[in-house]
Amino acid sequence: MTSKNVELVRGLYSAFSCGDVGAVLGALAPGVVWNEAEGNRYADGNPYVGPQAVAAGVFARLGGEWDGFAVKMDEILDAGDTVVACGRYTGSYKATGKPINAQVVHVWTIADGKLAAFQQYTDTLQMARAIEP
Repeated sequence: MTSKNVELVRGLYSAFSCGDVGAVLGALAPGVVWNEAEGNRYADGNPYVGPQAVAAGVFARLGGEWDGFAVKMDEILDAGDTVVACGRYTGSYKATGKPINAQVVHVWTIADGKLAAFQQYTDTLQMARAIEP
């Protein structure tokens, strides 16, 4: 049987894939602590605290800088109040046209039915190479 926490995380990825940023932000706790992977260009704001900081510091930048940016999770692991999602990022950097197909792991912490913390691990070198002219 799938836990409520896994379903919460699955719902977030479903909303993200549909472009429903409102639903994604609605799943985040008001004080969510969001950390991009070290070495990622979007880690410059770590930690992002609160849904609006995530929206402005991460989502708006991804949408503005990438064509077809997507995340597809192949496996979601239930560890109680922690949920681990493993998959890939795809898309092309607009300024260079270079694509990525980068491995990614997301670690989510759930509290009171909301996503309270996020830690990203990804192939930051592949992303950096896509951005390089």
